[in-house]
Formats: sequence, structure tokens, C-alpha cells
Amino acid sequence: MHKIILCILLAGGVSLCACSTTKENGVMKPLEVVPSVDLGKYMGMWYEIGRYPNRFQEGCVATQAMYSLRPDGKVKVLNSCREGSPDGKQKTIEGKAWSVDPVTNARLKVQFFWPFSGDYWIIQLDKNYQYAVVGHPKRTYLWILSRTPALDQATTSAIEQKLIEQGYDPSRIING
Repeated sequence: MHKIILCILLAGGVSLCACSTTKENGVMKPLEVVPSVDLGKYMGMWYEIGRYPNRFQEGCVATQAMYSLRPDGKVKVLNSCREGSPDGKQKTIEGKAWSVDPVTNARLKVQFFWPFSGDYWIIQLDKNYQYAVVGHPKRTYLWILSRTPALDQATTSAIEQKLIEQGYDPSRIING
């Protein structure tokens, strides 16, 4: 009996999740990336404004990412955060990223542990590279990044509206 109830609950949950990211005939609309990214302009410090919860950032606050071009054309990624509070112990991890879409440079792979890599798709980007939104094709991950530690409410609202249009649920976003 418990297995049947569990199956019903799981099926209902999957159906609700599918509704939030479907557009036509029950098929998830492909995640759209920005038309073009100048990787040189993208380099530098980014502050995490918000994200979907994920296991590898559990307990992290005040998260920052520093990107720099490597001699081999890849991107050095240096992520840091504080454990539990802005005054907590600093944690850092270094990785690398590379474009898998040389036409736009908006689809990248990022790797912190060989041989594993993940999708890093730039789905929103301010024309002056002051904020960026990074997603995942299955909408399981999301990061809102800014060149400053905070974004104004108008910008945040505009970002959230575009996220809804792309099948994301802004209510899941937690502070970075």
C-alpha cells in the first residue's frame, strides 16, 4: 500500500514539474541562450546574487566567481564562498571552462573534477556585461550573477520574468 501511495505522489510531482517547463504538447521547449558572448568582456569578478539550491554549494553564502582566460584559450574558474555566514570560513575551488558553441560562446562546459563536466549556458546577459544568468538545458541549475554584490529591484524583476518565459521557477531561487 505504501509503495502505491509513493508512486502516486512521485507521479504527481513529476507531472507538476513537467508543467512548469513545458510549452507545447508536453515537450520541454529548448533552453535559449544569448546570441553572442564576448569571452574577453565576460572575464573578471562576478558575485552570485541568487541560485537554485544544489548539493555542491550547500552551506555557501557570499559566493563569488573569478574568470580569467588561460593561454590555451580555456577559462580559469576560481569560485569562492563563505561557510554558513558572510564571516564564515572561506572555501575555494578551481576549475576550467570551455566553449562548446564557437558561434555564440554562450554554451560552455565547466569542470572542477576530471572527468566530470557540466553545462554552463548563458541565458541572459546585460549588454554592458553587468549581470548574467547561467542555466542548464534541463533547468536543474540556475545562477544569477552580477558585477556588483546586489542588483536593483527593477533588474531583478526583469530577470525573473525572462526566467519564467524560459521555464524556470523564480520561487526556487535562494540568495547567493
